[in-house]
Amino acid sequence: MEEFLIKNTTRQQREQIVKDSLGYCDLGCDEGGGAYGYDMYQPYIDGEKELSEITQEFRASYMKDMEREERGGCGYGRF
Repeated sequence: MEEFLIKNTTRQQREQIVKDSLGYCDLGCDEGGGAYGYDMYQPYIDGEKELSEITQEFRASYMKDMEREERGGCGYGRF
């Protein structure tokens, strides 16, 4: 995974890493990055955050949402 660190890549390489990982090249999406998910990785492309930091932030956000749902969900399935 060292090969994907910001210090070991250029901006162009990071952009290609993200596109390849999300499969955007196969989908024929434009270079603009407007497709869902691409914007999430913009800080990596810009050299501001490592992929691991973005992943940790996403997980933390997901867990908070899950906790909220467990505490005060809509009640679906409760009897």
